[in-house]
Amino acid sequence: MESIQSLPGTEDILPQPQRVGQGLKVADIHTWQWVEATARELFQRAVYQEIRTPTFEQTALFERGIGEATDVVGKEMYTFVDKGDRSCTLRPEGTAGVVRAYIQHSLQAQGGVQRLWYCGSMFRYERPQKGRQRQFHQIGVEVLGSADPRADVEVILLATDLLQRLGLKNLTFNLNSVGDRDDRQRYREVLVNYLTPFKADLDADSQDRLSRNPLRILDSKDEKTQAIAADAPSILDYLGDTSKRHFDRVLAQLSDLGIEFVLNPRLVRGLDYYTHTAFEIQSSDLGAQATVCGGGRYDGLVQELGGPVTPAVGWAIGLERLTLLLAQLQTVSAPSPDLYVVSRGEAAEANALKLAQALRNHGLAVDLDLSGSAFGKQFKRADRSGAAACLILGDEEAAQGTVQLKWLQSGEQTSITQADLLTDVNALRQKLQAS
Repeated sequence: MESIQSLPGTEDILPQPQRVGQGLKVADIHTWQWVEATARELFQRAVYQEIRTPTFEQTALFERGIGEATDVVGKEMYTFVDKGDRSCTLRPEGTAGVVRAYIQHSLQAQGGVQRLWYCGSMFRYERPQKGRQRQFHQIGVEVLGSADPRADVEVILLATDLLQRLGLKNLTFNLNSVGDRDDRQRYREVLVNYLTPFKADLDADSQDRLSRNPLRILDSKDEKTQAIAADAPSILDYLGDTSKRHFDRVLAQLSDLGIEFVLNPRLVRGLDYYTHTAFEIQSSDLGAQATVCGGGRYDGLVQELGGPVTPAVGWAIGLERLTLLLAQLQTVSAPSPDLYVVSRGEAAEANALKLAQALRNHGLAVDLDLSGSAFGKQFKRADRSGAAACLILGDEEAAQGTVQLKWLQSGEQTSITQADLLTDVNALRQKLQAS
């Protein structure tokens, strides 16, 4: 019978690193856990609260929030009709669901600024490629309730701090302003006038976007379209006074904090809800698909989805791309157990299980060999485990209530009662940490 394989665009995250395609290393679960723990610690210190929203939502949430003219809504969403005849969509990004929860639960009524973060699976039907899957994962932050440019700078600092703590290098921070609704409408007319004479030379997607969403043409990956867009007017020249003041303050504060950035007037995010500040952090180590983090301000989204006027700003980091980079750096290794327990004989094996559980309850990481194979084979697995010491039980030790404690690096071995071992577990822990 033919075995069942995972679907294209999905990946298993395994305890050991895997190599796929041209020797490319895919990160193991320990790298993912390290990234998540590092992010959680950083967010807690900045007093951001975690929020968890459903994996699927009403389709209208994304049509209204992201924009029907976007590729995400038009081409990439996983949408289905449920048994209640409701159109539902697996979330393609995290912000819309967070905003829906903010409105539904009246979080603004709590007063002040809401600082939120999330982590979870997203879904888009795209062509799978390096660092991009159809089921992918994001960590994101959202600050709702502040129009202050310092909020923009704060979330940017969080992103840069996180990536630096994880040890990433060769990063470029691209920054732009897409202004407010009036600015974009004014610039849209100028951009369409510039691009229309080149319509026949644009790629097919850009020809379609010319009437529906012309700013997205600036983000085209088609080389010929990129060459045409390179000479397009800059949106920065069409910002109103309010937008310009906001962006100038963001730039000044970033410079004051020593954050290096590149002004990129061609940078537009792929979702319609962005206003004012837009940014991406890219890594040259990822090749063409270089963006690790993307975000910006979205002051109109809460109102668009039925809530009060609420300025907001945030970002998301794609974990597949991030962990792909970290796997190449080999910055994380799997944790080793403190102790490895080998046993042979019916009484000894039952005793070993009981002893291992008692030691785990005392806070030690204990690997129990369940193979039932000869002691020699179990000892080889103990050596490979990375444990500092090995506990050895045969039926004789089980009958006497003792255990052999062997230090794997030195080979030193002593007999100790199991009662003494458990009574003096703190001394054992200190010795394990020192070895």
